[in-house]
Amino acid sequence: MVKLINTWMPNVVANWSGDNGFEVAIYQTLYMTFISAIFAGILGIILGIALLVTDANGILPHKRLYYVLDKLVNLFRSIPFVVLLAVIGPFTKLIVGQTIGPTGALVPLIIGTAPFFARQVQLALVEVDPGIIEAAQAMGLSPWQIIYHVYLTEGLPELIRSATLTLISLIGLTAMAGAVGGGGLGNMAIAVGYQRFENDVTIVSMILILILVFIVQGIGDFAVKKLQH
Repeated sequence: MVKLINTWMPNVVANWSGDNGFEVAIYQTLYMTFISAIFAGILGIILGIALLVTDANGILPHKRLYYVLDKLVNLFRSIPFVVLLAVIGPFTKLIVGQTIGPTGALVPLIIGTAPFFARQVQLALVEVDPGIIEAAQAMGLSPWQIIYHVYLTEGLPELIRSATLTLISLIGLTAMAGAVGGGGLGNMAIAVGYQRFENDVTIVSMILILILVFIVQGIGDFAVKKLQH
């Protein structure tokens, strides 16, 4: 088996360890994914709930606030991620002190992911049965109690499904960030595999990214299945 790997994937073996090897690239991809997921998740839930409750049919309707939030979410969702990386470069440097490397990719990853997740949260929670909301209001529950005990509880399976979709999208963005200086498996696939014509490195980088996606999808599907039973 080892001999076969050395024969068919010599560049992968040569680039597996070391400062710029696969081991470091896997760590960088996981670092970018999970740190960004935490912050983008928090921001996305807050924005998504704000959009939900301030809508004209929400429990705290506020036309102007909804208009501003809705346009901001649409604006940042519309900016291509590669362009976003460059446009917010000065802001990224102000926040984390650098614009390249895995840490430099965190700010654009969070800003690029949070609006997408916010819209997913809004769409997931709007599916909660309006009758349950009306019953909660009739029982005298406060808006915060309705958000926590009704929206987030009843909409939890859809929220997890949306979070899984967002996390998979985020993994794709880390690969894109890696291709333009962010490090990780995207950097391995482009800077090492593609530009040096080491196709085995590109293929293995892609397979590792796909494995990460399948793991996230599997965990998400398992969690949704458990909650729906």
